[in-house]
Amino acid sequence: MVKTSERLNNIPPYLFVEIDKKVAAAKAKGIDIISLGVGDPDTPTLQTVVDAMHIAIDNPKNHDYPSYNGTEGFRKASAKWMKKRFGVDLDPETEIMSNIGSKEAIAHVFFAYVDDGDYTLIPDPAYPVYKNATILAGGTPYTMPLLEENGYLPDFDKIPEDIAKKSKIMFLNYPNNPTGAVCDLDFLKKAVDFCKKYDILLCQDMAYCEMTYDGYVSPSVFEIEGAKDVALEFYSHSKSYNMTGWRVGFVAGNKDAIKALGDLKNNLDSGTFKAIQEAAEKAYDMPTEDLKALNDMYKERRDVMEAGLRELGWNVKPSKATFYLWLPVTKGMTSEEFVTAMLEKADIVVPPGNGYGKYGEGYFRIALTKPKEVLQEVINRMKKAGIRYE
Repeated sequence: MVKTSERLNNIPPYLFVEIDKKVAAAKAKGIDIISLGVGDPDTPTLQTVVDAMHIAIDNPKNHDYPSYNGTEGFRKASAKWMKKRFGVDLDPETEIMSNIGSKEAIAHVFFAYVDDGDYTLIPDPAYPVYKNATILAGGTPYTMPLLEENGYLPDFDKIPEDIAKKSKIMFLNYPNNPTGAVCDLDFLKKAVDFCKKYDILLCQDMAYCEMTYDGYVSPSVFEIEGAKDVALEFYSHSKSYNMTGWRVGFVAGNKDAIKALGDLKNNLDSGTFKAIQEAAEKAYDMPTEDLKALNDMYKERRDVMEAGLRELGWNVKPSKATFYLWLPVTKGMTSEEFVTAMLEKADIVVPPGNGYGKYGEGYFRIALTKPKEVLQEVINRMKKAGIRYE
């Protein structure tokens, strides 16, 4: 058998693939598993988008190759949404590009910028793609710890100057997966200033920017003057509009970085099906009340889960964004030991914090992707199994 590349050998198994394997193995034994592992919405794509797709897919003009940077209609609609949502102006010709879901574009940007010996500044804990794509591109990830005492924000002053000078990319993700943390414009300005000082491409993953509660509104880095000199933002329809399987979104920002990412993508993919982009445009026009209803549903689930966890001893602060809860494991246990106990004693699957990085050890994540009645059953099972935070 031909030996695989060392780069492939250097990355760990993808966390959510391993979770899927555990769920499948338990279900094969007839166990009634509740999985709160993968962040995949459990309610359908918004009906307006589905209706638009039925029309778009029947149009023969949508059946050929799409333009590599996205259809003109989708790029213009995305730029219009950015203006409406954040008050920022972006040129749809040079500063907007469609993506096949933000995961694809996030991974590709590392190949566009990182050479052997280059560093990237990666949050920890974090979405695993940031670190793994760095390794696959031949770079070296440098960890920026996200600590509870700092509100899960990186401390740029702790990054050694020699590392900063060798770094090509900094990745941020607010609202944050897995911690649910949020940031403000003051923090984003510090990030922009740091990246300008060291000539680093600032990449902000905005997958959860519309999933916010209790009056919090997620800002864009482009609300900072001069941010387009150094920044890209990665947007996805997946979570905001229940479109995880559609694989569509866009990248916005610095025109030179958009071109570089586009040059790479031109050689590796052929873009998103035009009918999907056409339907995705309709998501931007969703009535405010429909989007509010979706967030209200997650807020209600959050409240049920947080109240139950408090009964079990956890000191839970209300999450302001995402559909994740990030919690310490029971004292005296590792992350792996805790999630194993959840599976074996309560038939509940949750991912271990260390699956998101070294600084995730001692935590676990809950995805609020089940109805509130199922989440209440999770609490009941934990009570019955004696799983508490002591």
